[in-house]
Amino acid sequence: MEQARQSIVLIGMPGAGKSTLGILLAKTLGLAFGDTDLSIQVQQSKTLQQISDDEGYLALRHYEEQVLLSETLTDRVIATGGSAVYSEPGMLRLKEQALVVFLDVCLEELEKRVNDFATRGIARRPDQSFAELFTERRALYNRYADIVIECSDLSIEESLHAVIKAIESR
Repeated sequence: MEQARQSIVLIGMPGAGKSTLGILLAKTLGLAFGDTDLSIQVQQSKTLQQISDDEGYLALRHYEEQVLLSETLTDRVIATGGSAVYSEPGMLRLKEQALVVFLDVCLEELEKRVNDFATRGIARRPDQSFAELFTERRALYNRYADIVIECSDLSIEESLHAVIKAIESR
């Protein structure tokens, strides 16, 4: 009998590499790929930034929770939006049905990677800096993670190998 394949959910800050790594991981493991940010944009017919501008960051988080609670999770790799961890019901559902992997990248490296912070569609309070957001979210990422991969000094290929090795050793 074929062993059930484990679905994998990637969490982490914007710029951590969730979408890029997710596609490569899905291809490597022979799983489908889903990106919750894309699902939100398709359902709302708006970019994340347009949602944030038009309706506010809390509306964006609400739409994200709806996607987390309804997204198909079987046999797939899911790249979540950076704010997925604000939805306890959504994260508990993901943890029930998948292995949650936190791509941990230090603040300094994220600041190099994310140069469009103000226009990227990041669900944050208007007065919140990237550093404040990082500190607030990091505790949540660690809380929900089954596996933590330190990716600050790794290439995307090295990160991919680290994730696969961690999954295989569970």
